[in-house]
Amino acid sequence: MKVSELIAAHRPCFSFEFFPPKDDEGVESLIATMRQLRTLEPSFVSVTYGAGGSTRARTIDLVVRLREEVGIEAMAHFSCVGSTKDELREQLQRMRDAGVESVLALRGDAPRDADGWEAASGGLANASDLVELLAAEFEFGVGAACHPEKHPEAADADTDLTYLRRKVQAGADFLITQLFFDNASYFTFVQRARDAGIMVPIVPGIMPITNVEQVERFTRLCGAVIPPALQRALNTRREDPAAVLDFGVAYATLQCAELLRRGAPGIHFYTLNRSPATAAILRALRLHEPWRVA
Repeated sequence: MKVSELIAAHRPCFSFEFFPPKDDEGVESLIATMRQLRTLEPSFVSVTYGAGGSTRARTIDLVVRLREEVGIEAMAHFSCVGSTKDELREQLQRMRDAGVESVLALRGDAPRDADGWEAASGGLANASDLVELLAAEFEFGVGAACHPEKHPEAADADTDLTYLRRKVQAGADFLITQLFFDNASYFTFVQRARDAGIMVPIVPGIMPITNVEQVERFTRLCGAVIPPALQRALNTRREDPAAVLDFGVAYATLQCAELLRRGAPGIHFYTLNRSPATAAILRALRLHEPWRVA
């Protein structure tokens, strides 16, 4: 089933994001973890890839195994980095032939050794071009990314929203947000998107905080903001990993509960391949079902 259909059918829709391990042992470990997480009944999982599409083949293989061996619907991330249009078509045809039904269409980040983003010769320049290709030539369910606090390369929030509207007009069925820690930014963003005519589901992306330095690094890269009160709370626990983990789980649980209570269609968890924190949050949410609170 396509992810867009799962989002519509499962209210709320819970999903996990993983990245492909670098070796076969890591892949088998991740498969075993997903078998355990299946008891939490995730609606789907998504599988990312390395910079420049460096793990794309492993991504596709992992998506297929998760669907066929574990019985969880899986979506592949897919970007236009470093590939011509014909190469993208070839890779997409392989995914289609393997039974993949959903794709998260991304422009992608430049390879680490590159000076900056540059479209490949004969390739695509941005995510909206990739969405257009997918919608015109394939029958995948197509998702796209969005940034409640603005893409770090966008000139301003209005420009960012204009590009997002192009992705939806090109054929994106749903959106998943970049991580954020202030729910007000999500609700404000959703209202602005609706006012701009963007009516597809917008699933909030949540990353449980398990390490202070790690979350600070991620927010610098993606442009997300750590609210001052949260930063102070993290600073007081910085040297105590267990305290950071406990606090991070509690904070994310409260964050998710409010999002669901106020109508978010689900939660997409950025797990960083570490499932215990996400599992604890999801168990608490399923127990208390905050989305049923009037």
